[in-house]
Amino acid sequence: MAPIFTESADRLLRVVIAALLLLAAGAAGLASWIFHPRQTEVGYTPVQPVPYSHKLHAGDLGMDCRYCHTSVETAAMAAVPSTETCMNCHQRVRSESLALAPVRESYATGKPIPWVRVHRLPDFVFFNHSAHLAAGVSCVSCHGRADQMIEVKAVEPLNMAWCLDCHRNPAARIRPREYVTRLGWRPDRDPLELGRGLVAANNIAPPVNCSGCHR
Repeated sequence: MAPIFTESADRLLRVVIAALLLLAAGAAGLASWIFHPRQTEVGYTPVQPVPYSHKLHAGDLGMDCRYCHTSVETAAMAAVPSTETCMNCHQRVRSESLALAPVRESYATGKPIPWVRVHRLPDFVFFNHSAHLAAGVSCVSCHGRADQMIEVKAVEPLNMAWCLDCHRNPAARIRPREYVTRLGWRPDRDPLELGRGLVAANNIAPPVNCSGCHR
């Protein structure tokens, strides 16, 4: 009985199968790279209903992050400022600006400004801002130099691998607590040496078990 496949056909079939497997692996790798949070989240810069410049307010004017994000030291969430907070200044500053018309309308009607959230974690992830600031983790570690951004954008992936890297090696991101909202602060010595000293002195031991972030 003649063989079903000749030797040359068998070789061709093996080559085709190998090529298909390599193509499938390449496609899977490409899809993984494209849809990885580092690609899909980093750089996200939504258009906001009011053109608010963090560079002007936090950078040029030197406003502390906590003036607007009032709960960042006391709660899990860093509060989005109310319209009343904005109007504390803008009743007198640029009070006739067309760009600020939505702010004045919100103040008059009581309807909140529909700010678009830039940094959003999945519902199954628990993150506490106050705990991180209390440990000496600066806003800049997750949000970058927001004080230099005209439009705030996502600069870190905020995925599990990224968070675990910090939890396993916190010293590089720990600074004295009084400087957590000073985004441009620079230590007067090796930051890793400083961080290690603060980790030891303050008994900082971030959780690396599942229940630390998934509750």
